[in-house]
Amino acid sequence: MDTLPLTPDSAALYQALIRRDPAYEGRAWVGVATTGIFCRLTCPARKPRPENCRWFASPAEALAAGFRPCRRCHPLGAEAEGDAVLRRMLDALEADPGRRWTEADVAALGLDPSTVRRAFKRHYGMSFLELARQMRLREGARALAEGAPVIAAQLDAGFDSASGFRDAFARLFGHPPAAMAGGAQGLVAEWLDTPLGGMIAVADAHSLHLLEFTDRKGLAAELQRLSKAAGGRIGLGRTSVTDAAEAQLQRYFAGESGDFELQLTLHGTQFLRQVWEELRRIPPGATVSYGELAARIGRPSAVRAVARAVGSNQIAIVVPCHRVIGADGSLTGYAGGLWRKQALIAIERKLAAG
Repeated sequence: MDTLPLTPDSAALYQALIRRDPAYEGRAWVGVATTGIFCRLTCPARKPRPENCRWFASPAEALAAGFRPCRRCHPLGAEAEGDAVLRRMLDALEADPGRRWTEADVAALGLDPSTVRRAFKRHYGMSFLELARQMRLREGARALAEGAPVIAAQLDAGFDSASGFRDAFARLFGHPPAAMAGGAQGLVAEWLDTPLGGMIAVADAHSLHLLEFTDRKGLAAELQRLSKAAGGRIGLGRTSVTDAAEAQLQRYFAGESGDFELQLTLHGTQFLRQVWEELRRIPPGATVSYGELAARIGRPSAVRAVARAVGSNQIAIVVPCHRVIGADGSLTGYAGGLWRKQALIAIERKLAAG
């Protein structure tokens, strides 16, 4: 069976969802933004409004975006087929999505934690413990953004202690969620869903300060530096800038536009900002080498420094560091994962060709 393209027509998919069309079984999945759950298109549950739907080409994409599997249509079945270890752990997670899992828990089920880790990395690009933690953290963040007290958000996220919940957020932002919940002014953080996984956007009322995939290894350090610069006043929520970024990302992944019209605040030295601004001048569908980029800014001998600057960009996609490739044409050095870099370049080449 042919697979759907990364960005299939959402109107057609929504009609397939309404009809519960079995022709899309194993080819498309829907995430519901209001519930945080993703389903098969044949799911018997009540259908969401079209503006609340997020479309995915695989269960892995839906999981990476932070959606939980539906307990009525069991959308993970096809992805786990043939892997007994994967199936068993997914069943356990589905039965108790709020549980705080440890490797000792995995071993208690008679499974080798390293085997489970490899299986999840192979299928979903993250370990089982990372998946479980991401889902709990996302639920807690949403509860806080909606004004829930810290203890209620902690329980919603499935953490077994309030201190554990605060520590998890502190590792990301450098301060506890109580301070974040009061961040009505200044910078606010919000999780965004994309076909390539969840992203976190940090914005104020005027500009976008950060946009990163949530599984980037350096994300916590980036957020803590940003929080320190903001005096520990990063809150949870969104502004009109967040809304604009989300809408423009949706158009981008739908293959409608490769341009972003967003005010940005670039946190870095003059040299770093110079490199990042030059990245924004590379049109969608085009790529340049690190050497070419260095020459463009008048620093042809600073190829390594330019490469480091590209790697330190913290506004992914909008500042298109993915458009820089090796001199031999190879895809190198993308903190969000080379598979994402390949997907982004493919999207933009289709945009340029269209």
